[in-house]
Amino acid sequence: MRRWIALLLAGFAIFGGQASAQSDFAAWVAETPGRAGEVAAFETYLHGAGVGEVLPADQLLRNATSWRSCRLEWPWSMPPRELWAHIVPTLKFIRDEVVPRIGPVSVESGWREPKLNACAGGAGHSAHAQFYALDLVPQRPLAQKALIETICKAHREQGRTANIGLGFYGGLRFHIDTKGFRHWGSDNHSGTSPCAKA
Repeated sequence: MRRWIALLLAGFAIFGGQASAQSDFAAWVAETPGRAGEVAAFETYLHGAGVGEVLPADQLLRNATSWRSCRLEWPWSMPPRELWAHIVPTLKFIRDEVVPRIGPVSVESGWREPKLNACAGGAGHSAHAQFYALDLVPQRPLAQKALIETICKAHREQGRTANIGLGFYGGLRFHIDTKGFRHWGSDNHSGTSPCAKA
């Protein structure tokens, strides 16, 4: 009985957190005239490119998780339209190779406006600042070792063809981009990539 209650409370916390985030996203959209049209155009663009159902716009437009310490008012920002095409192959790889292997994922960090990227310690040529990259976490329970083995296998098998950059951080957070075939570890060096051992 206790376990059932704990699971129920955990479910409320997750869904309550999602509802709160969606409410905050709606407030961000409504705050600036014309933003609703921009977000709608972005969603229409993604649907037209065949990737509209992969991940929701409120996740794709999330900045770095350090947005508060970087003194941004909101955790979202809108990438310039000329960068929208960059995220399409990344979403296709996530849809075709990542989700079938580990299940649904959510975005911790997507598009980063240049000032925030600099504040967050991102490289000047960061794939996030060019809207090629997403930092993801699995939504289903998964051991870190199993995550690394599974995603490294996808990278070995399809990464070169899809031009995939793959990075791992602490815990279950990992980075996917389509800016170039490479991999790295939590210190941003290829030599520490867990894929070298997986």
